[in-house]
Amino acid sequence: QVQLVESGGGLVQAGGSLRLSCAASGRVFSIAVMGWYRQAPGKQRGLVATITTAGSTAYAEFARGRFTISRDNTTNTVYLQMNSLKPEDTGVYYCNTVIRQFPGAPYKSYWGQGTQVTVSS
Repeated sequence: QVQLVESGGGLVQAGGSLRLSCAASGRVFSIAVMGWYRQAPGKQRGLVATITTAGSTAYAEFARGRFTISRDNTTNTVYLQMNSLKPEDTGVYYCNTVIRQFPGAPYKSYWGQGTQVTVSS
């Protein structure tokens, strides 16, 4: 069983910063990719950023220049540093990890429970 535990959300003023973290626990043999997604009120969940096990990153347009995704392979943790936050960044942020639990086992996608980010104007 794999669990993703998220933390770091909260209330912040426009222009402020937050750092989200997501740690994978349980049986983890290998990780193919880790990412962050967000769901704003009344909108579909969408991509924020992804990072491969080798460290290659990709960002949604709205995140470029403001958000930074990183990982720590020793703790199976992915981070999202968010700077210059805007009210439109408000939403629930979810981490996602594609994990193989055992050698030869299929890769599966796992989701965190989400952490609320609220940016006031």
